[in-house]
Amino acid sequence: MSSADTIRFRYNQAILVAAIVAFLGALPLASAEWYLLPVLLVPLAVGVWAWRAGTDADRRELRLRALTGGRRIAWDQVVELTSDPRGRAVARLDDGREVVLPAVRGTDLPRLVSATGQRLPGDR
Repeated sequence: MSSADTIRFRYNQAILVAAIVAFLGALPLASAEWYLLPVLLVPLAVGVWAWRAGTDADRRELRLRALTGGRRIAWDQVVELTSDPRGRAVARLDDGREVVLPAVRGTDLPRLVSATGQRLPGDR
């Protein structure tokens, strides 16, 4: 399956820009004393998270990516796609668990379903 068949959902890249600005702003503080160097880890972690976190979907599976790890969920494990009261997309699995899909909003669910190759009722 080609990457053209994969739909990617990512957080707004303004978060990455803010992390870079915060990193540059923390440099003078961190360079003042050696024990302040860990201050740089916070904007660095936010930047890596903003660059990496999200959801990829194709005909076979969902791939959820976080700061340090990821998870694959086959479509046959997904019983229902819905949104929570905060507007985030949620996948209900066949074992009863609910998984929040990173960077996917409830309004993105039609695009997510289109990754499976199926159509929603009423689509032409």
